[in-house]
Amino acid sequence: MKKSILALFAFMAFTISVFAQNPNNDPSLAGKQLLDPDDHVLILIDHEGQMAFAVQSIDIQTLRNNTGLVAGTAKLFNVNTIITTVAEKSFSGPLFPEIREYFKDESKYIDRTTMNSWEDKRIVEAVKKTGKKRIVLAGLWTEICITLPALSALEDGYEVYAITDASGGVSKEAHDMAVARMIQAGVRPITSMQYLLELHRDWARAGKYKAVNDLAKRYGGGYGLGIDYIKTMQKWQKESKK
Repeated sequence: MKKSILALFAFMAFTISVFAQNPNNDPSLAGKQLLDPDDHVLILIDHEGQMAFAVQSIDIQTLRNNTGLVAGTAKLFNVNTIITTVAEKSFSGPLFPEIREYFKDESKYIDRTTMNSWEDKRIVEAVKKTGKKRIVLAGLWTEICITLPALSALEDGYEVYAITDASGGVSKEAHDMAVARMIQAGVRPITSMQYLLELHRDWARAGKYKAVNDLAKRYGGGYGLGIDYIKTMQKWQKESKK
């Protein structure tokens, strides 16, 4: 058994070394619109129980899964992250466990009364303090809690991205029209798995190779199953040869 585990680690190390030795990788060739871990602020807005109860644009389990992927990605890549709630203890309730798992210090959450988080000066000041000019948003509901700060931040000169599948609206139409309105204004839509892979972007970044794969296996649906499948099959094949 120990030999099998060692063989698996050896294979992973070999895979990483192959990528790491690739002389063709040049990050400077990447387009300027691509996100890097250190060039933006992630704002997670109102992923709370009461807000989720009314969401109809996406299955709630899928929403929770995608939110966990975004939160895990932000934690893994040390992204500047602002977490905000609305009337947390009087109405909307606690944040999704998938966020609390990665961001455990609840004293850092910003609880608001405003529907538009950009109208709370603590949010604006927290963003300014980072010095970043890019903002990535995800939250509930898309048509209010994402659209309003997105449009406001655009007017203040920020580049804004919205993670559409880690957000949800009270109907599919509400979500879709909100996304369309934001795109028309200049917001760039992305998805949760895209967020993970765009930040990692190069399998030669061996230091995060395993952690990225672990996140993908946990939250990546069929893609994650594929990773687990190939790793397990390779392990079994090595064991069968002994």
